[in-house]
Parts: sequence; C-alpha cells; structure tokens
Amino acid sequence: MTQIATLAGGCFWCTEAIFKRLNGVIDVKPGYAASQVANPSYQQVCTGKTGAAETIQITFDPSVISYATLLEIFWGTHDPTTLNRQGNDIGTQYRSEVFYHDEEQKQTAQAVKEAVGKSGTYKNPLVTEISAFTNFYPAEAYHEDYYDNNRAQPYCAMVIDPKVKKLLKAHSKELKAEYQK
Repeated sequence: MTQIATLAGGCFWCTEAIFKRLNGVIDVKPGYAASQVANPSYQQVCTGKTGAAETIQITFDPSVISYATLLEIFWGTHDPTTLNRQGNDIGTQYRSEVFYHDEEQKQTAQAVKEAVGKSGTYKNPLVTEISAFTNFYPAEAYHEDYYDNNRAQPYCAMVIDPKVKKLLKAHSKELKAEYQK
C-alpha cells in the first residue's frame, strides 16, 4: 500500500530532482499546495498572492522507505532556517513546510523536526511549518523532470547539482539502482 507525502522545500525543481532518485519513491509531482486560488498558474504563484507554496507530492512505498526517512532527507537537502527563502528564491512560495495527511504524519514530522533541530546540523532554529494538508494542484507539464531535462541550464548546474550531489553522498543506500555510482 502506498502513501503520500507533501513537502515544500523551496524550488520544486530542486526537491523533485532529489526525491525521484530515492528507492521506494514511486512518483514525484511538482505543484502548488495550500493555494487560496483554485488551479493556480506558475505566474500566479510567483506573485506570492495565492498563498501557495512550490511543493512536491511524493507517492512512496513505506515498506521500502519510511516517512521519517523522507523527512530527514527533506530537512537535510534545503535550508529550513530561512523564512520564505531558499538561496536567491525569495517569497512565501519558497517557504519550508510539511503538509501532513494524517495524525501519524503530523506526529512523525514534529518528532523529526525536533530531532533535526537538536542535532546541531543548523546554527539557527528551524522555521519549517507543519500544517494540515488542504490542497495540491499539479504544476504545468514543463516543470516535471525539469532538472533531468535541463541540466545544462545555469540554475540547474549551480543550484540543483550541489543538492543532488549532497543526496548522492549522504544517502547512497536509499538511492534507486539507476542513480547509484
């Protein structure tokens, strides 16, 4: 039986590239969560006026990869200490947020956030919100597999490549066979 995880960690091009490489992850969809506007466009979300966050929705097999492991990777592959910002991407659409689907996910998210916060990994406190899931709208098709389809672009080379390399180094045992080196 599969489960869904909905995570906002800044640019969804970055987070999709990371999570699609994990063993046990069946599908990763970039999109917009917590939008006050039905079916928002990328242009609308970029204004910061929809309330939406750039988000990925992950379908995963919990018998292969746990929700807690997904969260550990989530908190380890973006900066959860900056409010509404990831690098040069600034605005509420780039916030760090976990959207839980049930009470068990909520409790797991709170426990993992607390453990990461106490670990000493980050100098500053984690600002990641943990919120009940309300809605998710898939992004336009050109956002899917963006990193893999556009690796030569400067954003992919300068921003996404280091995050993927960090994942490959830190979580090699969780990678799908085709991504192991």
